[in-house]
Amino acid sequence: MEIKETPLQGVVIIEPKVFGDHRGWFMETYSEVKFKEAGINLVFVQDNHSFSATKGTLRGLHYQLSPKAQSKLVRCTKGAIYDVAVDIRKGSPTYGQWFGIELSAENKKQLLVPKGFAHGFMTLTEEAEVQYKVDELYAPECDRGIMWNDPVIGIKWPMNIQPVLSEKDKDAPILQEADNNFVYGDK
Repeated sequence: MEIKETPLQGVVIIEPKVFGDHRGWFMETYSEVKFKEAGINLVFVQDNHSFSATKGTLRGLHYQLSPKAQSKLVRCTKGAIYDVAVDIRKGSPTYGQWFGIELSAENKKQLLVPKGFAHGFMTLTEEAEVQYKVDELYAPECDRGIMWNDPVIGIKWPMNIQPVLSEKDKDAPILQEADNNFVYGDK
């Protein structure tokens, strides 16, 4: 398992080692020991699995407020997505900046999105499935979002289309107006 830094501190790409032969392949998607060796000390408490039927579906940008904030370990197990993390920690040197990467069933990459970051993805294929581990249970009272096309953040989504959105995501505020209690340096 190879762990690669991104321009956003704490957001990392995880590339599992894939062992294949004439029968197919095997990979380790998570190892507490290897994560701890890399300085990632998370205890995952819930696994989530989403299915999007239509290419161009956009889910996000989502996060949960503290004290129910979630770190997420995201992977795409069918099809492909463009996965995005946005730094929303007030006072951070990268506040409002984003990082995006293609995750797919084919490339088997994963993205770790820590607390203090909003997360979202756009499906690049029909019938995309996304699975992710979280280190805090879902808390609807802390569930928040930011507008997927906030012009100040300026995410360059890979498809220049009007995405398929939920009502919740259509009505999300811009970052400047979002309910947000993350402060850079807080644990």
